[in-house]
Amino acid sequence: MSTSGQPRPLKKDRREEAREHARLMRAAQVKRDKRRRLFLRGGIGIGILAVVAIVALVIVNNVNAPKVMAASPANMASDGILLGSDGTQVSAAATAALAPDADPIATDQGTLTDTANIVVYLDYLCPICGTFENTNGKQIADWVTAGNATVEFHPISILDRLSSGTNYATRAANAAACVADNDPDKFLDFNTAMFVDQPAENSSGRTNAELTSLVEGVGISSPAVASCIADQTYSGWVEASTQRALTGPIPNSDLEKIKGTPTVLVNGASYTGSLTDPAIFEAFVTAQTTAAGSK
Repeated sequence: MSTSGQPRPLKKDRREEAREHARLMRAAQVKRDKRRRLFLRGGIGIGILAVVAIVALVIVNNVNAPKVMAASPANMASDGILLGSDGTQVSAAATAALAPDADPIATDQGTLTDTANIVVYLDYLCPICGTFENTNGKQIADWVTAGNATVEFHPISILDRLSSGTNYATRAANAAACVADNDPDKFLDFNTAMFVDQPAENSSGRTNAELTSLVEGVGISSPAVASCIADQTYSGWVEASTQRALTGPIPNSDLEKIKGTPTVLVNGASYTGSLTDPAIFEAFVTAQTTAAGSK
C-alpha cells in the first residue's frame, strides 16, 4: 500500500509504466530538437509556413490609443512595418494608409505560426538601439530571410532633445515611414544602413540630404521618397505613433507602455538580456519559439 492510500502497481506494471514514461519523454525531446533544428538551420517547412502567413496576413484588433489627425504611411497600419519571407526574399506585409482620424491596427500574430515574431521599438538616435542592431541585426536578417522569423519595426522619436535642435530622431523616423510607404521591401536594408556610422547623441544627426543619400545607397532612387524626406511628410504621424507607444498599451504583449528604446519583444515576451552577446538573444528567441510551438 502506498502512503497515499492507493495500491501501488505490481513490480512488472511499474517497470512497464517507467518504460512508457521514458518513451514519452524521448518523443517529446525529439519533437523539441526537431523544432529547434528547423528554426536555427533555416528549415524549409517553417519557411513555407511563414510565407503563407505573410501572404494571408490579416490585420485585426484595434489599438486602444487616442485618435490623432495625422497622415499615415502605407504598410504601417500597426504603427510598424512587418517583414517576412518565403525563404528566399524578404518582403513587407502590405497594408493601406489609414485615414487621418483612424486608429492604428495591431498585427494579428495568430496568423504567424511556427515562427519567431520579433518586434522592435527603436529610435534611430538611440545608441543602445545601435548596439542591439550591431549585435543582432545580421542574425535577425538571416532568420527572416530563411522564413523562420518575422520582424516588425516601430520607429519612434524620443531623443529629439539630444540632436542639437535639428529634431533628428523625428526626421529619421519620418524617413523610415517614407521608405515603408514607397519601397517597403527595402526596409530591412534601410534599417541596417541607418545604424552604420550612427550619429551620436548631442550631434545634429544626418541632414535630410544625407538621409536621402542613405536611402539611395540601399537601392531606393524614388523622387517620391526624396520629397517625402525633404517635406517631412510623416512627421505628424511620427509624433502621434510615438505618443501611442509611450502611453500604451502595447499590442501582442503584456507591456503597459514603452519606457525606452530598444524595446524588443519575441512572441510577446520582453527581451531583457544582454545587448552585446548574440548567443544570449539567440537562446531567448529559440526558447520563445519552442514554447509557442508546444502550445
